[in-house]
Amino acid sequence: MSFDMPTYVEPDFSNALLASAPNAELAVVDADGVAPRGYHSTSMYPEYFKVDGRWQLAPESRMDSSVVLRPNGQLDVVENRNLRTGDHVFLGRTEDGSEGILIHENGFVDPTAQASTDKFAFRQGRSRETAFARDYDRLFELLRYEREHGKIVWVMGPAFSFDYDARYAMQRMVEEGYVDGVMAGNALATHDLEGALLHTALGQDIYTQESMPNGHYNHLDVINEVRRSGSIPQFVEDHHIKDGIMYSLVRKNVPFVLTGSIRDDGPLPEVVGDAYEGQGAMRDMVRDATTVICLATMLHTIATGNMTPSFRVLKDGTVRPVYFYAVDADEFVVNKLLDRGSLSATTVVTNVQDFITIVARGMGVWR
Repeated sequence: MSFDMPTYVEPDFSNALLASAPNAELAVVDADGVAPRGYHSTSMYPEYFKVDGRWQLAPESRMDSSVVLRPNGQLDVVENRNLRTGDHVFLGRTEDGSEGILIHENGFVDPTAQASTDKFAFRQGRSRETAFARDYDRLFELLRYEREHGKIVWVMGPAFSFDYDARYAMQRMVEEGYVDGVMAGNALATHDLEGALLHTALGQDIYTQESMPNGHYNHLDVINEVRRSGSIPQFVEDHHIKDGIMYSLVRKNVPFVLTGSIRDDGPLPEVVGDAYEGQGAMRDMVRDATTVICLATMLHTIATGNMTPSFRVLKDGTVRPVYFYAVDADEFVVNKLLDRGSLSATTVVTNVQDFITIVARGMGVWR
């Protein structure tokens, strides 16, 4: 079965309201990092701004930011902290086009699709009891398409590194070209490298789960050795690492962004400790992503959801959807993402170690 990319339908700009709408209002930033009062804050949906009588789509969008009109007419979506004195920022709190700003949330909705008219129906939410078989099949189709046409970014919690099969399944996904970038914290990389060097994660054997004598030292020793090597790639070479997620990323030259937290041990040399520098590095990675899969990491998932739009403007001007998945064993985590406004997400409630082994087998990269 082949993947069918939805067609984007632009707003009808001949509509009387949109045709007669005024140009969007602008104000000049008078202090670095401070938006003008009444600034328009962006969503994850396509947003159009009327400039000199013409509606323009703001590309490379993200939630909770301002839109700057550059001297060359380009529209840039900029976090408020990155605004600079003299920037021209759009104003307006209406979203229906009446003030020259239009949010187009239904661009990928098939107008001929038949919605259920039932007022009462069972199992309309997403929970442990939801049937996810079709979601897996659609994901398999999507990943095959994206390997040739898109960019797949994985956002990963440390749970993968605690299980032998999960580590290997993810390694095979990397090796077969289904991973174009990884974002994680210090723990995922640390315990994955611990598994590669010592066959443990937090001192437990990654296959038998047996605790090793003095095993609580293992991850600290690994961090120390990586810091001695100076980098993760050098550690892989110095210690002849031959398996694991980080090994495969290094071997296949797949970029990764590791962002730190206040609780980190070490951390590893590549971990970005400054929160806003880390946010910038994450946004750079998702800037051209077309599918994002977030797994068992609540804060990273919400952060990624906030900076990932529901659409992508390709080089030829085509607008396509961005597919966003959130996978966690806790219903609270995936629902929290939806509550934050990331309404374009597909959520799957399951153990991520089971999820990645199902995906690897479904993709035929591991039997």
